[in-house]
Amino acid sequence: MVNPTKCSENQIRVRYGETDQMGVVYHGNYAQYFEIGRTEWLRELGVTYKQMEEDGVMLPVISLSVKFKKSAYYDDVIKVITKLKKMPAATIEFDYEILNSKNEILTTGNTVLAFIDINKNRPTRCPKYILDKLQD
Repeated sequence: MVNPTKCSENQIRVRYGETDQMGVVYHGNYAQYFEIGRTEWLRELGVTYKQMEEDGVMLPVISLSVKFKKSAYYDDVIKVITKLKKMPAATIEFDYEILNSKNEILTTGNTVLAFIDINKNRPTRCPKYILDKLQD
């Protein structure tokens, strides 16, 4: 069972360059917001992408889904909530919610990332140090 407290909340101010001519966040930027959420989730766990890569593990996205409900606009402060969906094995899966300042859900999403051995360029198991931190 995944510890439900293993979630991360991060605030981001929408930059002008992330919007279209109408001031609405361009849909492709949500993948970057999700990336911010999961890298900060890992950092709060005590792990960084840099550390994993130095240990010989990379973590590419193998699946991404996004559901748009409402628009985010230039200069909005949005909150990205990142939750671990289940205990990682050879993959790690996150669910996301992006909310506006009124706590209205703007977007939901999901990513699945694979643990890859850098030297072999092959899938590998989740590093033990991540699993250990999740068990604490």
